Amino acid sequence: MKLESWNDRRIDALVQLWNQEIGKHFPMRKELFKQNSFEDENICEKASAIAIDEENHVVGFVVAKRYQEKKEAGMSKEIGWIQVLLVAENRRDQGIGSLLLANAETHLKAAGVKQILLGRDPWHYFPGIPMELAEAKSWFEQKGYQNSGIEHDMIRKYHNDDVAAVPKITGIECQVLKLEDKDLFLDFLHRCFPGRWEYEAIHYFQKGGTGREFAILKKGQQIIGFCRMNDEKSPFIAQNVYWAPLFQEELGGVGPLGVDANERGKGYGLAVVEAGIGFLRERGVSRIVIDWTGLTAFYNKLGYTVWKSYAGHSKDL
Repeated sequence: MKLESWNDRRIDALVQLWNQEIGKHFPMRKELFKQNSFEDENICEKASAIAIDEENHVVGFVVAKRYQEKKEAGMSKEIGWIQVLLVAENRRDQGIGSLLLANAETHLKAAGVKQILLGRDPWHYFPGIPMELAEAKSWFEQKGYQNSGIEHDMIRKYHNDDVAAVPKITGIECQVLKLEDKDLFLDFLHRCFPGRWEYEAIHYFQKGGTGREFAILKKGQQIIGFCRMNDEKSPFIAQNVYWAPLFQEELGGVGPLGVDANERGKGYGLAVVEAGIGFLRERGVSRIVIDWTGLTAFYNKLGYTVWKSYAGHSKDL
């Protein structure tokens, strides 16, 4: 067995291994894997590797990242991420996973990383270890990774007689973001939510986004709230529709959402989520996912229930 440098020449075999091992719960598409695990410029190529057996078959891999982009987006360069570490079931307990993890940790540390998170990376798949993978959770904890809490994906299936209208609020306009308001929207995010959400919006527009994936609340000429909404026509595969192949009908997603701190306590958070859901329902989407949230009671109000859960883990180097 040997480790091979990270390369897309083996992408078909990597996707096949993923689907063989965890595709029942998290079906991988080649397009998604390429987007998240090859095209992200934050991939640490030295820390990422492919395990190859004596017959030149892929038996495992790890994808590791650290922030390397030039744009300042509130991403610490002292944080690293293990996006995914996977070993074929029939080759486990042979030290392959330990070798992949040690390689990742060594090179991330050499690059200045002081803490590693499991998942949560830019262009991530998971906000932690999926609860379906109990053995992986135990294994990482044996390797020194500490549990930092639980996150959830939530879901709701809408029927034709379910009401999900865009709310009407006196003095507030609920609308889909227009491309002409791009700079106004990015200024709002930079002012109110610098960091990951601003980073994701910048990339959204760089990839050809027109604004249709954002519901916004406007008060006069000022944006005071937003909610992301994704469907199959979005310019890239977004996190809350990653696992769309599990369903026959189109899958949509809402979130994240945020309201200007000066406007909170007025019900605008719930309203902007309702707006995002309403716009998706107008587009004919009947099944909607809210990903990576701990606010289960908040979304229960809208009829959403927990679908998938993840255990956050980190390790200080």
